[in-house]
Amino acid sequence: MSDRVRLVVASANPDKVAEIAAILGPSVDLLARPPEVPEVIEDADTLEGNARLKAVAIAAHTGLAAVADDTGLEVDALDGAPGVWSARFAGEEATYADNVTKLLAELDRIGATTPASRRARFRTVALVRRPDGSEVVAEGRVEGTIAAAPAGSGGFGYDPVFVPDRLDGRPGARTFAEMTAAEKHAVSHRGRAFRALAALLV
Repeated sequence: MSDRVRLVVASANPDKVAEIAAILGPSVDLLARPPEVPEVIEDADTLEGNARLKAVAIAAHTGLAAVADDTGLEVDALDGAPGVWSARFAGEEATYADNVTKLLAELDRIGATTPASRRARFRTVALVRRPDGSEVVAEGRVEGTIAAAPAGSGGFGYDPVFVPDRLDGRPGARTFAEMTAAEKHAVSHRGRAFRALAALLV
């Protein structure tokens, strides 16, 4: 990008905002979500729909272009769950640990004990909404498996149990939480989505 792009970030999740800023780098000037904006109810049935709800609300409030994203973990053995409900899988007030515990319990309950039976993917939809109503949308995904137990102290959310595939398509050896931030951003769903989004903003 030849000029810095200014975007108001819709997320109030500091972990997510830090990742977005690190991925986009200095070419994008990210402005913090105004604290007076009420929480957006994410009741769409798709990741893109939830990202749009958040971006529209922030753009309308600020009069500036807003960027939002939504991410889902899709586990094949659970028919794509938790999917759009990933952040609230164990309940509206669930912590990261609560969601991970429920995910592992559900896989144990159905007897999904082998890597082949624990296939999953992360998908992120990133969306910019401009004040004139125009939009830019990009998606990123990464395939992998759900580990038998959490490992690593980095990242957030389901990172301690998600093992991304290597570039050859085989299961990797480390969870996202065992990687450095730079290693994760290079291969993650959010990294891919926001790099694709940045290219579309040129």
